[in-house]
Amino acid sequence: MIREVEVGEHTRREFLETLGSGALLAAAGRAGAEAAPGRPREMTLDLVCGNIGVKVPQREAVDLAIAHGFETVGAQAADLERMADAELSEMRALMRAKGLGWGAANLPVDFRRDEESFRRTSEGLPAFARAVKRAGVIRVSTWLSPSSDTVTYRQNFATVSGRLRETARVLEGEGGLRLGLEYVGPKTAWAGKKYSFVHTLAETRELVAEIGRPNVGYVLDSWHWWLAGDTTADLATLRNDDVVAVDLNDAPAGIPKDQQIDNARELPLATGQIPVAEFLAALLAIGYDGPVRAEPFNKALTEKPKAEAVAATAAAMKKAFALVG
Repeated sequence: MIREVEVGEHTRREFLETLGSGALLAAAGRAGAEAAPGRPREMTLDLVCGNIGVKVPQREAVDLAIAHGFETVGAQAADLERMADAELSEMRALMRAKGLGWGAANLPVDFRRDEESFRRTSEGLPAFARAVKRAGVIRVSTWLSPSSDTVTYRQNFATVSGRLRETARVLEGEGGLRLGLEYVGPKTAWAGKKYSFVHTLAETRELVAEIGRPNVGYVLDSWHWWLAGDTTADLATLRNDDVVAVDLNDAPAGIPKDQQIDNARELPLATGQIPVAEFLAALLAIGYDGPVRAEPFNKALTEKPKAEAVAATAAAMKKAFALVG
């Protein structure tokens, strides 16, 4: 059984717990118009229900995505693995008919802790890869822990790169899957422990190079990009093939950058703190053609009824995409 929740976003939430106006939208629109190179948009509006606190099975996630105008939907590997061939075929036929594709699946491997945890959770990786391949999924995403109390940067770099190299080899061999790595940028997430680890795009680039597998790339998040001090010039150094998935968020207003907390964010354009139009325009410029999903870790959003939470997310994402055409 694939333990997607236990070693995916639920673990990340536990980790995190331990550590506008019309004028605003008009200004963002101008920024997007100035930055966009005039090429057609290929990146997709992606719904990941778990990111907004909506806990539903895969088929219901598909129905919600269709109902609210999303173009791709996150893959829930445990559900896909359990589906009979007929059920999966019926769902995929519906998705094709409605023009809905797949986003990414969460990596079910715990590579961040001890060796026993890594080995135990890696046992199900071949089955995971086969299950998502069977459904037509090609993207897998995960995140990097930005600090440690026990392991130095160099030790962590060697361990994580080795484990992810092994993981990427299985994903490629079993399912032809791409693996994206997301760095975690807030200072509050890495400065409170004894040793910092990868928390910028430049450092993630070094890690990807060390892993040395052709199917490994990046998960880019506007939140981490902004808090890490990365720029659109940094994004311009990437190619479409380098980027596996993208998260789009805004930040609470009135909080200095170095005091922002990773599990308290906003939907895109909610406050205008993060230059969402510039971020999206930079992705447009490199021809990014993958999923873009909201991941706001927002308490008010998660407390809404599921249809309202999905509708609010869809509205925010569509408004953001409209800034770049």
